[in-house]
Amino acid sequence: MSSTDIRPAASARAARRDGPGAGFDTLGAGLDALETGHAQRTPLSQVLKAKVLPPVLGVVLVVGLWQLAYSIHLTSPEKLPSPADVWHALTALWGDGTLFSIIWTSLWRGVSGFLAAVAIGTPIGLLVAQVKPVRAAIGPVLAGLQSLPSVAWVPAAVIWLGINNSAMYAVILLGAVPSIANGLIAGIDQVPPLFLRAGRTLGASGLRGARHVLLPGALPGYLAGLKQGWAFSWRSLMAAELIASSPELGLGLGRYLQNQREFSDMPGVVLGIALIFVVGVAIDLLVFSPVERWVLRSRGLLAAR
Repeated sequence: MSSTDIRPAASARAARRDGPGAGFDTLGAGLDALETGHAQRTPLSQVLKAKVLPPVLGVVLVVGLWQLAYSIHLTSPEKLPSPADVWHALTALWGDGTLFSIIWTSLWRGVSGFLAAVAIGTPIGLLVAQVKPVRAAIGPVLAGLQSLPSVAWVPAAVIWLGINNSAMYAVILLGAVPSIANGLIAGIDQVPPLFLRAGRTLGASGLRGARHVLLPGALPGYLAGLKQGWAFSWRSLMAAELIASSPELGLGLGRYLQNQREFSDMPGVVLGIALIFVVGVAIDLLVFSPVERWVLRSRGLLAAR
């Protein structure tokens, strides 16, 4: 028997052995491979050109327009300092050794308060999303709290708790918890009912269902709520630090900004605003953006790169 006769016979025996479903399994594996195939990694030069160059050019443009406005005396130097004046204020903080201390004081409060808000807002969101009477009672309250400016809580928190860290954290929680809970509720509302029925059929109900079905299915909406919760945490903290002053609180970014205003030090004021902006953007770029890309990529909504 020739080799050409052996190969068809072997293929026929393999087909009888594997059964009629083998072809569909192979087809499914091939489709999965097409969906999850690894694309070639983008060269570093192209990544820098696409991701780094545009923001750098944007910063250069803003600083250039700022310098132009200062040079043509658009307003008095007391109201609009030059970029060089702000740079000198930054180097003065660096030379004093207080720059990182000021940033860390606010950053630690903001991050720890945000994590506490996640721990509180997540179970509230699950409860409101799953229990209709609770949703009818608490849902409008969460929506109202989310629309309430965080600065409105500062006087009440100071009266209730005093001018201390407890008041700072209370303002952060009141600002961030509603956003996190509402984000999770919106994400759960978008989970297809088929997923929930399949989870119950497989025994995933109660806490197991929340862990293995609800939270993974609601992850995009939940992540959007977390991003908004961080923004509210940071804004709430800055509002509290601007208003409340005490040696117990230390010197954070908000208090530094307010001190420079009281001293009529406009370069320091602009520097304080810039530092608050940079820290907020850095957290978003270093923490939330990578997680968001991972979620989208894992769901096939973003090309791998």
